[in-house]
Amino acid sequence: MTATALNRLPSASDAVDEYAFQREDQPTLPGGPYSPPHPSARRLGYAAIGLWIGATTTFANALVTVNIPNLSGEYSAYAAELSWFPAIYVAANSCANTMLVKARMQYSMPAVMRAVLLVYIAVAAMRFLVPGFAAEAVVRFVSGIVAGGMTSTGIYYLLQAVPPKARALALVTGLGMTQLGTPLARLVPVDLLSAQGWFGQHCIELAIGVATLALITLLPLPPTPRLRVFQPLDFATVAFLLPATLLICGVINRGRVAWWTDTPWLGVDLAVAIPLLAIAVAIEANRERPLIQFGWIGTREFLGFAAVAMLMRLALAEQTYGAVGLLAAGNLDNDQLRTLFVWVIVSMLAGIVTCVLTLSERAPPRQVIAACLAVAVGAWLDSQANNLTRPEQLYLSQSLIGFGTCLFIGPTLAHGILKVIRRGPDYLVTLVVVFSMTQNIGGLVGSAWLGSYQTVATRSHLQKLAEQMPIGDVQVASRVSASARALAGAIADPGVRARQGGASLVASMTREANVLAFNDVFRLVWRLALATALLIILLISIPPVRLLRRAEPA
Repeated sequence: MTATALNRLPSASDAVDEYAFQREDQPTLPGGPYSPPHPSARRLGYAAIGLWIGATTTFANALVTVNIPNLSGEYSAYAAELSWFPAIYVAANSCANTMLVKARMQYSMPAVMRAVLLVYIAVAAMRFLVPGFAAEAVVRFVSGIVAGGMTSTGIYYLLQAVPPKARALALVTGLGMTQLGTPLARLVPVDLLSAQGWFGQHCIELAIGVATLALITLLPLPPTPRLRVFQPLDFATVAFLLPATLLICGVINRGRVAWWTDTPWLGVDLAVAIPLLAIAVAIEANRERPLIQFGWIGTREFLGFAAVAMLMRLALAEQTYGAVGLLAAGNLDNDQLRTLFVWVIVSMLAGIVTCVLTLSERAPPRQVIAACLAVAVGAWLDSQANNLTRPEQLYLSQSLIGFGTCLFIGPTLAHGILKVIRRGPDYLVTLVVVFSMTQNIGGLVGSAWLGSYQTVATRSHLQKLAEQMPIGDVQVASRVSASARALAGAIADPGVRARQGGASLVASMTREANVLAFNDVFRLVWRLALATALLIILLISIPPVRLLRRAEPA
């Protein structure tokens, strides 16, 4: 490459043959940009943009997800209806990479991401003119697609900022930064977001999209080698896969709220989703060059990779559902959890730094084991909670789980990418799609599973507490009488006071049952995290055996 070429910013429209790229500048995987040497100032620019993209990729959607309980009034909708928002986002995000990976190969990464961001900005602006549930659902769908592409974009920006030997460090850093979205969203005051029909939240989402588009336009990535990779059956596969995933995500996310056995349309959704998914699998299984390599998915190495990724994501739901749910049961809201999530953010950054400092080709399994143990210890500490537990008592445990989150996510994908590099580029889409699904759908499954378990455990504990407090018991009668006397200044009627005293006792019992049930959830999580660590040890200790049919070599 000439000195002149190095000192100017290449645009996405520049032809690749204008540059004298060296062999070492070639992208490691198809769809990525060239990685030529850059001046120090430009490297800093790439690093800053990569970190910005990583931190904001999931932040805008998290502003909605963490405030779902507060949105009912704005959209005049029940909780089960609002649960469609995260389901739509996760479905779009999980399926986006089936097409985005190939789109980057054929049209170049800068062009694809600029187009996706322009669509996102357009629908985010449209929401100001046409507010309502449907507009929000469209924004969530496009937001999921954008997040699917921006995760890779942020990583590639960080790759431009480091020398070739440090590319694995850029990968784990970029992935780790994407985990900051939810804790950062919990730092934003609810009043700021909800004022004037959630005008603040809409402005923040739009501003993030505009700022990201401006940054990647001012300092674009180097050109991408372009290949003709799309095939007509790719679109057929996605046409069946996307609605199937959307329906499945809807069932997972709404089942806990509407309850699984009380809502017949959950079964209807599954009855429609399963044939759609089967058709997508049938299309892929009979293709010469499939979008998803089911032969590789059937190998032990991939099944082990997917199992660890899924199990760990289930355990990590302890933070997004368990700890927050425990505190919400104590009538605390986001504004009272800010300091807790500052500690979580600091611990996540520490997890990224630790991952970078300890990363090597053989390190990922050990790092993931350490992450599992950190999550297990954090969940075990949380299992000692009581009805007086407040955020201050969870600083250490949630910091451990935040640390484990970022110590897990980067090495897991880095391990999978090493497998792709050894097998060939045709396996890249499979890795990205399966990893995305285990993390996104796994997050939904984790919250639904833990939430359902907590609901059943609450009923069980409430029944046991009621059995220990018979109506004729002297202490129970004394407690009800004391509660009734406390209301004497506000309620004149003795009968109403007695009923209110009984209701106060039931409320106390329900609160105690909730806490006991969350402790059961935390115990379940630390056991799951330990089981995941044991599974990893077994996978790296036992010689490979064929579980299903072996994938053909690339």
